[in-house]
Amino acid sequence: WLYVRKTGANTEWVARQLAIHAAVPVRDLSYAGMKDRNAITEQWYSIHLPGKSDPDWSTVDIEGVEILHTARHTRKLKRGALKGNRFDIGITSLTGDNAEIENRLIAIKQGGVPNYFGVQRFGRDGQNLVQAEQLFKGKLNKIPRHKRGLYLSTARSALFNLILAGRVADESWSRLMLGDVLQLDGRSACFVAEDKDSALPARIESMDVHLTGPMWGRGELMTQNAAREYEITNLEADECFRKGLEQAGLKQERRSLRIQANQLDWQWHEDGSLRVQFSLPPGAYATSVLRELCQSESAS
Repeated sequence: WLYVRKTGANTEWVARQLAIHAAVPVRDLSYAGMKDRNAITEQWYSIHLPGKSDPDWSTVDIEGVEILHTARHTRKLKRGALKGNRFDIGITSLTGDNAEIENRLIAIKQGGVPNYFGVQRFGRDGQNLVQAEQLFKGKLNKIPRHKRGLYLSTARSALFNLILAGRVADESWSRLMLGDVLQLDGRSACFVAEDKDSALPARIESMDVHLTGPMWGRGELMTQNAAREYEITNLEADECFRKGLEQAGLKQERRSLRIQANQLDWQWHEDGSLRVQFSLPPGAYATSVLRELCQSESAS
């Protein structure tokens, strides 16, 4: 296993360079998740070297890459095998009312933020969505497996964001609807809200449980009554994506509509810039936190 710090490089590119150095196929490299390119990030990689001696990692010469630690392990890293991510973000050239920004930070700390998939999920100018549509219409042939997986995930993410955006617009993203499916904070297991459970609104407000939205696939929606009708109605026009995901074999799953920015802290600097630190669970985007705090002039 290699603990790597990278600057200005994406996760897959680094994996390819490490594979070249170790003289193994890139399929023998694995990692738990993708990290942003436009950042300084640290993450673990694993490399399959059964019965082989360690390559000389001290001679690695990859631009923007430092190997901080190495260790032998009996298992490979699998996608999603992480507890979460810690972010330390500097916001510069910041304009606006500092008191209002402080109020927003406090609101984020107390009530979380909508759990949108970030714009980077959809590719430059949304091209991943264009490719997903082409895939579902049978116009893409013999594409690499990882590209196909990316386009399927992109389509799924777009449908989830559509439901979430609607519930943010009508202010129901953290307000119980009859038949909603809820998820315990920090857990994957879900349950359907029962009309007789009068404790649920208080549990939602305390961040103990969260409402969920659909990650589309085969099978019946878990939601019931008004919540199911809401999801069906709001996704009715997206038949291409819905049927494409079902035919691809994905199954219905759920994702929380809300995330907590855990251990949220911030400091103002003398030059007017703001430093923000927080932790997020796997699959959550720091951009979803920042969009509730300020508007960025750059997509990067």
